[in-house]
Amino acid sequence: MSGSDRLILETKNADVTRALGRLLGTVLKAGDVVALTGELGAGKTCLTQGIAEGLGISGEYRITSPTFTLVNEYPGRLTLYHVDVYRLAGQADLYDLGFDEFSEGRGVVVIEWAEKIRESVPEGALWIFLSYVDDATRRIEIAAPEEIPCKNDLVELCNRTP
Repeated sequence: MSGSDRLILETKNADVTRALGRLLGTVLKAGDVVALTGELGAGKTCLTQGIAEGLGISGEYRITSPTFTLVNEYPGRLTLYHVDVYRLAGQADLYDLGFDEFSEGRGVVVIEWAEKIRESVPEGALWIFLSYVDDATRRIEIAAPEEIPCKNDLVELCNRTP
């Protein structure tokens, strides 16, 4: 990850983490890949729930981590391919899932535990690193090869939250 633009934010609770994801979801385009990293419980799925909302995915879908199914697909403004690679044995397993097909630009791909498949993550991916500050607060570092979309709005969202 050698992003040319970086942003470090803190979210004070899960609602703000979800709102941050929602804001990102509104600006993502077909073919975008979001690579999420962070400890268990750091907020990867919470952020993905927000991204799904921003992509216009109906509330009838319950966005959960696809730890056992490995890939969940949700229709919205763009299709969301939510991938969890935690249980994959290696790179080959990723392609057995059809990763090359759903990452070809028809929707948005969000990958949880992306550090496990770093070599397979497309070069233009938006990397998001989530870490604990305390029980509720998360440090979120975003790295992108170009300017981070809606950067000022993301900063404003985190700054106005009590």
